[in-house]
Amino acid sequence: MNNIVETKMLCKEYDSIYRVKHLSLQVREGEVYGFLGPNGAGKSTTMKMLLGLAHPTSGDITVFGKPFTAENRLDILKHTGSLIESPSYYGHLTARENMYILQKLSNISEKDALEALRIVRLDNQLDKKVSQFSFGMKQRLGIAMAIAGFPKLLILDEPTNGLDPAGIEEIRELIKSLPSKYGITVMISSHLLSEIDQMATTCGIINHGELIFQGSLKSLHAYSSASIAFKTSNPVGTEALLHRMKPQIEDDTVLVHDIDDKMTAQINRLLIENGIDVYRIEEHALSLEDIFLKLTGKGGAL
Repeated sequence: MNNIVETKMLCKEYDSIYRVKHLSLQVREGEVYGFLGPNGAGKSTTMKMLLGLAHPTSGDITVFGKPFTAENRLDILKHTGSLIESPSYYGHLTARENMYILQKLSNISEKDALEALRIVRLDNQLDKKVSQFSFGMKQRLGIAMAIAGFPKLLILDEPTNGLDPAGIEEIRELIKSLPSKYGITVMISSHLLSEIDQMATTCGIINHGELIFQGSLKSLHAYSSASIAFKTSNPVGTEALLHRMKPQIEDDTVLVHDIDDKMTAQINRLLIENGIDVYRIEEHALSLEDIFLKLTGKGGAL
């Protein structure tokens, strides 16, 4: 697959401090790219540079195979939709009227504008004033406005921030459907690791402005080496019996690392043969959040 977005050694400096430092991203066509990092890591600054809303201090940006220059900017943005920080709308107007203004400004057909509202499930709220919308409905309207022209690339900055669980689920399912149904490549930022885990196919992790991981979600989870937890009648005796495997005791449970199913069965038999009752055997894997903290060295609160 081709890279729709590519940055090389991208930097942004404010007041002699690098908010983004030597960032090299690759967002491939047809994927949902999750851009992860704690608040203040440089996610929004990066996305603003990708949209021409902030000028890089140094480095290169390529979008759709074209350098992001003043000459190419408008042509690139014609095929790009975005929602950065919070949606923009006229609260005293209805959803239909807001979309009408967007149609005129962006040369979007009425059919596409109404289809965008249908996709985000606002087609039954067309004539309701936006000021009367819930927070989640306003977020959905912002996404509708971003996808109304059915762009090749959609950039979303924390679109689930502040939503209730039902709203998060709606936005999640919508974003997951965009590449396959509409051919839209999505780049979405979040500090909610569980959300990216359920939406993205590829992710990049940024911390203090620097990229510390980029790859598939599968390869990210490979950082989690599963442990087998044995809950027994004698944790101390279990630890002594398995001392060659360097077990650990946590909350009266004995953890043994990097063992397969066959070895787990052998340990179970060994414990029983030595008079230790086995109450429970569980697999413990690091969560995506644990992996993040491991990669960053607990460099920032989420």
